[in-house]
Amino acid sequence: MRIAFLAAIFVSLAACSPAAEESAPPAQSPPQEQVATPSVAVATGELEMFTSPTGNIGCTYVPAGGTEIYQPAAPGAELTCDRVEPSYVRIVMPENAAAAVVQTDERGCCSGEALAYGQTWSRGPFTCQSSEAGLSCRSARGATLTLSRTRADAN
Repeated sequence: MRIAFLAAIFVSLAACSPAAEESAPPAQSPPQEQVATPSVAVATGELEMFTSPTGNIGCTYVPAGGTEIYQPAAPGAELTCDRVEPSYVRIVMPENAAAAVVQTDERGCCSGEALAYGQTWSRGPFTCQSSEAGLSCRSARGATLTLSRTRADAN
């Protein structure tokens, strides 16, 4: 029964296909030398996200080169951390500049693996430490960010 059903579908599709046109075989052209065309490739990576154990703070790491859908404003990698309560705050830390509090109407937070108290997260030029006092991050250049329910510092 199953074979008959599949055969019926195949015959139906074949009947709907346009008839093959009869034409003369294409003229043979002399072989052409192929020239390699240089391509410009942008190395893109994937976002990585993590949160505080309470879920009140969430960070997104964008590797150098960005992703298919997001390119950091400044060259290099970027770390963006959001705090939800008691007020929404976003801090952006580019690889090659100081961290800064950024005003935004966008309210995206928080997903990814929880970074337990006492654990350290590190990617590219950034290292973050989770504690009961909040989240502290540093770039290889020495820029820092600190987020907690009572603090939102960037430099």
